[in-house]
Amino acid sequence: MTASLLWAIAAGVGLGIGLVTLFFALPVMNQPRLKERVAPYVAGVLVSAPEPAYRPLQISGVARIFAPLVAAAVSQLDRFSLNTDQLRRRLRHADMNLSVSDYRLQQVLCAAAGVVIALMLNVLMLLAGNGSVLFAAFSVPVTAVCGVLLRDYLLSQRVSRRRKRMLTEFPTIAELLALAVSAGESAPGAFERIGRSSTGLLAAELSAVIQQTRTGESFGTAVRNLNQRIEAAPIARFLEGILIALERGTPLAEVMRAQAADVRELSKRELMEAAGRKEIAMLVPLVFGILPLTVIFAVYPGLELLSIGL
Repeated sequence: MTASLLWAIAAGVGLGIGLVTLFFALPVMNQPRLKERVAPYVAGVLVSAPEPAYRPLQISGVARIFAPLVAAAVSQLDRFSLNTDQLRRRLRHADMNLSVSDYRLQQVLCAAAGVVIALMLNVLMLLAGNGSVLFAAFSVPVTAVCGVLLRDYLLSQRVSRRRKRMLTEFPTIAELLALAVSAGESAPGAFERIGRSSTGLLAAELSAVIQQTRTGESFGTAVRNLNQRIEAAPIARFLEGILIALERGTPLAEVMRAQAADVRELSKRELMEAAGRKEIAMLVPLVFGILPLTVIFAVYPGLELLSIGL
């Protein structure tokens, strides 16, 4: 590898880092978040809140220009479950009977599989006479990191699929719960009836709530545990409404019917939003595929006739 090629690679890497830094330093990429806008109005609540387990990185001086890039990198690293508590929560959301140590072991095995694949590829290239020390030194760590990221991606996909399936089942479960309570059932009785007579992930979670109450826990504690296991905003609002109605003595049937109506409206709104996104996605092949071909078919014969005439 010549010196000019090395200088060209270094210049390209420097240019890429500079462009990425400028992109993340744009004002549109540094808009204040919702919690930052609301923080001055809830100062008393924030004072009484417990301090976080770690403090964010403080950047000052000229290096502040790299603050957006560093913050984005840290937020991306949080996705890779470097925090043990976050990883434990993700495993709970995915409904996987794995401990943190088991998951880390799976990540190590995936990294080892990536290293083996890279070594086999380098051996084949060496036998073919195209081996390179630089490529070997680059491919082995990259494939190891890719193996770790692949395991994290599979976990994220499992969490996303499970949450989407629960949200799909949620409107029907909410209607059934409201109907059972209106028929005279208590909240635990409605949970038990729906969990016994229905199928699906959310019905299984309702059955788990009843099982926890039979082991001695209160119904409110079991419902809060369910909320922590799912952590979906519509389901959380529904469960909190049930708990508040039970604590304050509000007629539960009316609250459940109102909550079910809100869930129906939410499902309709999400359906309309999904239809709008699909409509825009359908325009992509039309605008970038069919329309240019139509213009070409309409214009090209005329251009050919003009060239013949000339």
